[in-house]
Amino acid sequence: MRLRQVVVIGSSDETGFHEEARAIGAFIASRDYVLVTGGRGGIMESVSRGAAELGGIVIGIHPGEDLEQANPFCSIVIPTGMGYARNAINILAADVVVAIGGKSGTLSELAYAKTYGKPVICCTFAGGWSAAFPQIHIEGQEDGLFMTAESPDEACRLIDEILSGGTA
Repeated sequence: MRLRQVVVIGSSDETGFHEEARAIGAFIASRDYVLVTGGRGGIMESVSRGAAELGGIVIGIHPGEDLEQANPFCSIVIPTGMGYARNAINILAADVVVAIGGKSGTLSELAYAKTYGKPVICCTFAGGWSAAFPQIHIEGQEDGLFMTAESPDEACRLIDEILSGGTA
């Protein structure tokens, strides 16, 4: 049986929301879901730490070429050497995407999620693109399954609903 994969996206230089990201990572591990991130610092490192502390599987799909460039909480590192182009791979690896804050890299991942029809939980409590993106509507394009979470607890509840086959 294939394990369910939760991709968490957010800025590598984020200075806030680390405890919230860590709690979401811990929740992902507690449900035996696999955490996938971009493998860098900031939000990616915080969510990875939360999952790793509970023995969860953490996959970092890193933009660089060196295995050692990933954050220390990744149990599996996939260096792509692709820079931001790896963002498409991150999103395609998702059963569900959770966006926490974010800048331009997160924006590109949200656009890929919309293009590929992935369910996305946008954490509005963190600001950045995770708060702004759900407000954007492009004429002639389906909005897809974009949900908002006003707290880490709500984000975790939505993850479970989506992965258990319920409608969020």
